[in-house]
Amino acid sequence: MAVATSADGTSAGNAGLLDRERIIAKPGFNRWLVPPAALAIHLCIGMAYGFSVFWLPLSRAIAGTPDAACASMNLVTALFTTECNWRVSDLGWIYTLFFVLLGCSAAIWGGWLEKVGPRRAGFVSALCWCGGILVAALGVMTHQLWLMWVGAGVIGGIGLGLGYISPVSTLIKWFPDRRGMATGMAIMGFGGGAMIGAPLANLLMNYFKTDVSVGVWQTFVAMALIYFVFMMAGTFGYRIPPAGWRPEGWTPPASKSTMITSKHVHLRDAHKTPQFWLIWAVLCLNVSAGIGVIGMASPMLQEIFAGSLIGLPDLTFSQLDMAQKTQIAAIAAGFTGLISLFNIGGRFVWASLSDKLGRKNTYYTFFILGIILYTLAPTFADMGNKALFVLAFGIILSMYGGGFATVPAYLADIFGTQFVGAIHGRLLTAWATAGILGPVVVNYIREAQISAGVAPGPELYTGTMYILAGMLALGLVANFLVRPLGDKWFMSDEEVASLQAKTAAASTGPTGSFGIGTGGLDAKAALAWAAVGIPLLWGVWVTVKSSLALFG
Repeated sequence: MAVATSADGTSAGNAGLLDRERIIAKPGFNRWLVPPAALAIHLCIGMAYGFSVFWLPLSRAIAGTPDAACASMNLVTALFTTECNWRVSDLGWIYTLFFVLLGCSAAIWGGWLEKVGPRRAGFVSALCWCGGILVAALGVMTHQLWLMWVGAGVIGGIGLGLGYISPVSTLIKWFPDRRGMATGMAIMGFGGGAMIGAPLANLLMNYFKTDVSVGVWQTFVAMALIYFVFMMAGTFGYRIPPAGWRPEGWTPPASKSTMITSKHVHLRDAHKTPQFWLIWAVLCLNVSAGIGVIGMASPMLQEIFAGSLIGLPDLTFSQLDMAQKTQIAAIAAGFTGLISLFNIGGRFVWASLSDKLGRKNTYYTFFILGIILYTLAPTFADMGNKALFVLAFGIILSMYGGGFATVPAYLADIFGTQFVGAIHGRLLTAWATAGILGPVVVNYIREAQISAGVAPGPELYTGTMYILAGMLALGLVANFLVRPLGDKWFMSDEEVASLQAKTAAASTGPTGSFGIGTGGLDAKAALAWAAVGIPLLWGVWVTVKSSLALFG
């Protein structure tokens, strides 16, 4: 195969290190090297889920007795104070900024990513995510919360968005025969990032802490450097297939579902279709329900099961002393870790199953099964059955993760693959919305119940479960209304060919593997998978070990 050329005649040999033309795969390349490259990035940015591990240490950053005026400081004062410790609620805004900026940056720069390719997007993502953490480290050193917000929350949030979408369209193009599995492999990494990052952060903080430092800024610096190395490895591991490429021996099925198109919708038109907004609602409602559970998982388990978690079933949460509450808090942390495992596993398992079930049927399963489990959860709580309660929420969180991993393939089925990465980026505004809607709704209901005199226990969350089930019912309706697009929305063959010119193979016309994508799990691929698999297995082991206390 001759050197690929861009539309303006630039050859890959003259392209810059980060240019799209430089990463067109050549004969002999193994497509199984691309998923671990994507995982290397997603496992790093996935630490966004685990940032709460820093809140309590940071809330004790200033040693000694605090000034009495600190108790009444407002949020604006907290942003600039150097004399008072930060409150967990002040620090928690970084978590909100993460997902708001993730959705917004993915929407704004998704089109740019399609033009420049995944390598440049991954490179900018690494600079923003790791650079943002370094700025946050400076904020900790100088005790300036606004610097942490700007660094980790804003700059880091932009890095999250670009890193999250960087592999999506690339993987779908490399695995047209297994779209769901391909995106599930990468996106499960985002769910698994905290499983590695949180225990790593704890180890580093314990190593760096002294009598005058809680060790957070040093941990930020160390993790930023580690993440930068891994993200650069992933970035430079990206390759894209030439136009007309398909897996060796594979041809698109002659008879296929009407829900899967072989045509392509332009980015400028995708958001004009009702299908885009229906899938937006499907994702938003699924995520709102799930993220609400993630946000309240620990207090929910503690307040519902209280003394029964430590062999004292007659004691309610309000009857426990501080030492007992500390015990059950540790057990609840195991519950949080366990449902994280379901979140990660669901991203791969459900996305892979969607290749068999179809994307629409997979979401039907999410919503119908989710409604049943949310409705039954109060009964399991009243029964005091921890096993059924934990299993129910494990399955719910598997579908939360599965929803993220399945939606890129759903979009590719409806809108085609040419702009799927950019369309996915715009759809992630649903995640930004859900990141606010879910926790706000759940927390408001809980506070309203407490104000009405409901004591901590199963009754405190009964109304919440029914409202979350209602959210899923709305999502079920939205999914039912998704239909194939009319012909007017698709680009002509000539327009598609023009857009694909930059990755055109020299032997234009015929399609085939061109000697690319073969190899399977050869030595190079095995090494790449080990580089991401070993840290992931370590995180699983640590999580399982800590969650055993839940049933001990």
